[in-house]
Amino acid sequence: MNNALKTFTNGILKENPTFVLVLGMCPTLATTTSAINGMSMGLATMFVLVCSNVVISLLKNLIPDKVRIPAYIVIIATFVTMVQLAMQAYLPGIYEVLGLFIPLIVVNCIVLGRAEAFAAKNSVGLSAMDGLGIGLGFTLALTLLGMVRELLGAGSVFGLTIIPETYKTLIFVLAPGAFIALAYLMAIMNKLQKK
Repeated sequence: MNNALKTFTNGILKENPTFVLVLGMCPTLATTTSAINGMSMGLATMFVLVCSNVVISLLKNLIPDKVRIPAYIVIIATFVTMVQLAMQAYLPGIYEVLGLFIPLIVVNCIVLGRAEAFAAKNSVGLSAMDGLGIGLGFTLALTLLGMVRELLGAGSVFGLTIIPETYKTLIFVLAPGAFIALAYLMAIMNKLQKK
């Protein structure tokens, strides 16, 4: 149990994919124009991470070494397709905003990296906890980045207006704002972790 808890918390703090490992930057920068977009992308990625980690851990002894990467990609693509079809059917507004980035989860280095580095070498339970921890860390990072960008760029958080229109800074909703906000959040996270 202690090992599972450590595996889970590593993904949130010590091995946070966004703020510490600096992985998955394409969806991080592109989809975080608002908190809901960041959270949705993070949750979709978390679902794929947990499910693919579990299946890869279950099949690790059956997959020949020569075809392990293509096999992992097929497994990951299966879960990405499930997420894509579910979002298209039940969350069409969010799917329309995130559309292109949902299929790109297949090649997200976070997902494939965790499959190769963790799920292929550990038990099903630990692999599930790893996927959950890394996925939650990614979701929290994207949501936080989306909140900062939405607050400073649009004056709202999750659609609720907080800052009057005269104080909005449009750059934070645009691409350069993603880099600026991410840099400051990474600096803050690094400072907090050193304490």
